[in-house]
Amino acid sequence: MRRRMRGTAVAAIALTSLMVVSACAKDSGGGTTPAASGSGCEFSAPPTAPATSSTSAATDKKVDGSALKIGLAYDIGGRGDASFNDLAAAGFDKAIKDMGVKKENTRELSAAPNEDESAKQTRLRQLASEGFNPIVGVGFAYTESLKVVAPEFPNVQFGLVDSAVDGVANVTPLVFAEQEGAFLAGVVAAYQSKKCHVGFVGGVDIPLIQKFEAGYVQGARTAAPKVSVDKKYITPAGDFTGFQDPPKGQEAAKGLIDKGADVVYPAAGASGIGVFAAVKEAGVLAIGCDADQYNQPALAPNRDVIVASSLKRVDVAVYDFFHAAAANDLASLPKIFDLKSNGMGYATSGGKIDAKLQGILEGYKAQIIEGKIKVAAAV
Repeated sequence: MRRRMRGTAVAAIALTSLMVVSACAKDSGGGTTPAASGSGCEFSAPPTAPATSSTSAATDKKVDGSALKIGLAYDIGGRGDASFNDLAAAGFDKAIKDMGVKKENTRELSAAPNEDESAKQTRLRQLASEGFNPIVGVGFAYTESLKVVAPEFPNVQFGLVDSAVDGVANVTPLVFAEQEGAFLAGVVAAYQSKKCHVGFVGGVDIPLIQKFEAGYVQGARTAAPKVSVDKKYITPAGDFTGFQDPPKGQEAAKGLIDKGADVVYPAAGASGIGVFAAVKEAGVLAIGCDADQYNQPALAPNRDVIVASSLKRVDVAVYDFFHAAAANDLASLPKIFDLKSNGMGYATSGGKIDAKLQGILEGYKAQIIEGKIKVAAAV
């Protein structure tokens, strides 16, 4: 789960970088800040919010994509997961609209849980052999397949979300600093917790999801050094059903809540739907992941428990890849989509975060961008 970011994409895609936050602390002038009424944590002295945003954006020229055929190969879950794949779909849709791509010149193909590697190769070959170019593989699961398929189609440009294929010139990595967005989620969790006890649900126990865990733990403990953080992974490495099993997500979240966590953060794809259901049933709080999940239609029944979301702008990366490929300017893409490039961020839809915590979040965000805080990618 980055060079210069395309400002048009950032501004136009619906998942904007709104501010996140919660009721909180009163400055005591010392090394820690006493918790606000209702909170169970003692907080570190928070950083000061910058006077202006520390990110920048450039304006792109319009690109004519009317002659293009563009393809998208989803990870498991596809459209409708209210998370990772839906973001890719949003970037795909925006590219079609903005570049004038004809609907008949677009194709989306989905994956099945724990499918054989040959199925992924077949999917990519189908798109390339039918003349789709450029093509995006959504998720690291396409890494091994692209090692085989991309060299077979040297004139086709492939984008690969969350991974890279070394030595294959026609595969562009679209990778993210997931730990940076998760750090801000951890700050929110600490300030929102009444028990100073928060939880993390990972979909599958793999390095990509461990980056979310690492950032979340570091953010929570930077804000509140004594906060308790519990974790639960739905499935072990190799079993990718953990990204598409809401009942198991609900069970995992319930286990954390039973242990005392009163704010839960899932990095679990469609399984997060079950996490939010468990949170709603228990009367505690949650933080969304990847998308602004408060505004996801699939989560409408439980959205009132979502106080904020960390944003992984897969939509922006997918859009920017198609735009850059159409303009024959792939070198302009950022090497990593992070807070500085607006490739990561946070949202506070729902109005539950106050201006004071929002300022604290902006302060931490600025320190990460400036390099004063280094967010680890592993616990």
